[in-house]
Amino acid sequence: MLSQGALDGITVLDLSRLLPGPYCSMILADHGARVIAIEDRKQYAADGLFLPTVQRNKAHICLDLKTEEGKEIFFRMVKRADVLIEGFRPGVVERLGVDYETVRKVKPDVVYCSITGFGQSGPWRDRAGHDVNYLGDSGVLDLIGEAGQKPVIPGIQIADIAGGGMNGAIGILLALYARQRTGQGQRIDIAMTDAMLALLPVAKFYHEQTGSAPPRGCNMLAHGYACYNTYETADGRYIAVGALEGRFWKALCRQLGLAHFADLQFDAGRAQEIIAALAAVFRQKPLLHWEAELGNLDMCVSGIRTMEEALEAEHFRQREMVVSVPRPEGGNDTELGVAVKLSATPGAVRSPRPRFGQDTQLVLKEFGYSDDQIRCLADKGVIG
Repeated sequence: MLSQGALDGITVLDLSRLLPGPYCSMILADHGARVIAIEDRKQYAADGLFLPTVQRNKAHICLDLKTEEGKEIFFRMVKRADVLIEGFRPGVVERLGVDYETVRKVKPDVVYCSITGFGQSGPWRDRAGHDVNYLGDSGVLDLIGEAGQKPVIPGIQIADIAGGGMNGAIGILLALYARQRTGQGQRIDIAMTDAMLALLPVAKFYHEQTGSAPPRGCNMLAHGYACYNTYETADGRYIAVGALEGRFWKALCRQLGLAHFADLQFDAGRAQEIIAALAAVFRQKPLLHWEAELGNLDMCVSGIRTMEEALEAEHFRQREMVVSVPRPEGGNDTELGVAVKLSATPGAVRSPRPRFGQDTQLVLKEFGYSDDQIRCLADKGVIG
């Protein structure tokens, strides 16, 4: 078994910040890539935004790319890099002088990944946005929430993580594979709104079949039928029913004493009656009772856990999806584990999350800078 991961030997420079790009480079770092995250302390001082939970397995340095010395350091690092990730709005890297065309003159086979809200082309390319905007513009947000009520913002950042972070990692892996065959690098253009639109195959199929989009909070996979719904229990908790296939639905009806509904799973005229009947049954007993009675039966029923409960679940502990990582100064970080499980080259949380700019001096020494040069750069505000 190789202990360094599938991407051992790959070096990544990450110029991005906040969530999408850092999540992308975290995936690569988890699977063995050497990731050096580069941020400007002036920007950090201005907004104080730094998400440590996506920094594990990386080195983190402070570097001002608006200075000539900072760019000289950056391009010295580029010569050894395989991948560059940036998350600025279109045009910013050109103004900084670290755009794809400039970078590939120094490193011709570089894989250069740009992660933005709206992409490098199109009439929306220069717009500012956050996760809620990408969900809104793509049509995804209109599908989330209760029927007749306003759209509901999800409690996690779907566009940032699935749209930017995961698609960025996929794009980089595809480009690295292509480079292995052709010797050529390339530019990757990841738009989070593109990625969100790509999440609509089921909704698009519904549209093709009915001529209209699925109604919010009232369709086959969103509270429209009893078989795919959520219900309150006697203790104010909730249970999720996903008995979509007929055999699961019929088994559930029999178990709950509602066998007379078994053949009416998708009867639109009686859907609300059936939902109300299941709701009345589930309100009779607490969540723990229903988990004990239904959880191990073959009918797709599960309790809705809080985040704290999920983090404590023995299943996730055994799957190493919640891991403890010791810090050099003592104590431990509890980290989310690596979701992609490889048998021969497994990913791992190998090192704890760094503090902002923690590794600046170590990385500069690695790239040939002396102590005196590092002190001079710090005095000028280029680093640190």
